Amino acid sequence: MNGRVLIIGLGLIGGSLALCIKKQHPNATIIGYDINLEQCRLGKMLGVIDEGCQDIETEAVKADLILISTPVIETEKMITELARLPLKNSVIISDAGSTKEAIVKKAACLKNKNITFIGGHPMAGSHKSGVAAAKEILFENAFYLFTPEPHIQQEQMERLKIWLKGTRAKFITITPEEHDHLTGVISHFPHVIAASLVHQAEQTSRDYQLVTRLAAGGFRDITRIASSNPKMWKDISLHNKEVLLSLLSRWKEEMDKVASLLVEGNEDGLLGYFSEAKNFRDELPSNDKGAIPAFYDLFVDVPDYPGVISEITGYLAKESISITNIRILETREDINGVLVISFQTETDMANAEDCIKRYTNYGTSRGL
Repeated sequence: MNGRVLIIGLGLIGGSLALCIKKQHPNATIIGYDINLEQCRLGKMLGVIDEGCQDIETEAVKADLILISTPVIETEKMITELARLPLKNSVIISDAGSTKEAIVKKAACLKNKNITFIGGHPMAGSHKSGVAAAKEILFENAFYLFTPEPHIQQEQMERLKIWLKGTRAKFITITPEEHDHLTGVISHFPHVIAASLVHQAEQTSRDYQLVTRLAAGGFRDITRIASSNPKMWKDISLHNKEVLLSLLSRWKEEMDKVASLLVEGNEDGLLGYFSEAKNFRDELPSNDKGAIPAFYDLFVDVPDYPGVISEITGYLAKESISITNIRILETREDINGVLVISFQTETDMANAEDCIKRYTNYGTSRGL
C-alpha cells in the first residue's frame, strides 16, 4: 500500500510496527514522533522510520494511518489531541495499549467527527525497550487483538489488517470488555501477584539473609515479570482496576480454600488441587505467544573453568544466534554448573541447542 503512516511513540512496540509496515509496504512513508527526540533521531539512523517529526499536528493531517504506541494514559491524551485536528476523512487511527475499554470510550470524540478508530493490542514484547530494540519478527505468531465498535465497517477493518499484514500476527476481534477481562486474568493480574511475591521475599530477607541467594533460581524465574516498567504497570492497573479488584477478591477466596485444606491436613484435597492445576497448565499451548512476553530458556551443563561462558556465547555469535539473557545457576569447584541462556523465539533456542551440541559435549535441556 502507498500512503503516509504516523507512528506516535517510538519505543519497542512502535518501532517494531514501523519495521513491519516498511517491509510489507515499501512504498509507504513512515513518520515517527516521540516525546524523546533522541528516539526519532535514532529511529531514522537505524532505518526504522523514514522521517521524524517534532510535532504531531503537521504530520497527523497528512497521515493515512496513525498508530499510537504510548503508555495508556498518554494514549487518551493523544486521542483528544488528534480529535482537534482536521484529519483526512479516510484516516484510520489505532493504538497498541494493554487496556481497551477506557481507550475506546475516550475515542468517542473521534467517532463524533466521523474519524475511524479501531482499538488494537499486539500481544508481544521484550525485556528490552526503545527503538533500538525494535525488530520485524517481534509480533510473528503473536496474537493481535482488535476491539472495533459496532459502527466500524468491515472494509475499514480489512484496510487496517492489510497495513499490519507484515506483523505476521494472528488477528482476533473481540469487544473491549472481553479484552480487558481476558488480559486482566492472563497478564495484568499475574503482574500484581509477581510483585506481591517479590515484596514478601524482600520482607522475609530482613530476617533471613539467605533469601536473596536462594531466590536466584526458580523464584527469580516465576517473578521475572515483576521487573517490568513500574510506571507502565501503575497506569495499566488503574485503567483496568475493576477487573483487577474482582480478580483479587476471587484470589483471596482461592487462598482461603488452600488455607482450609492445610488446616484440615486434607491430603486428598491438596493432591487434587495441585493435580488440577498441573493438568490445566500442561494443556496450555506451547507454541503460541501469549499476553506475557515469553522467553525460551536453554539449560547447559558446563564445567567450571575460566572462559567457558565466552566459549559458549562465541559459538552462538558465530552462527548469528541472538540471546536475550544469560546467567549461571550454580558454579562450584570441580562440579558442573548450569548456564541458563534465554532466547526470544523457540527457533533461536532450537538453533542454539543444535549449535552447542555440534561444538561441545555439554548436556542441554529446555525450560518448560
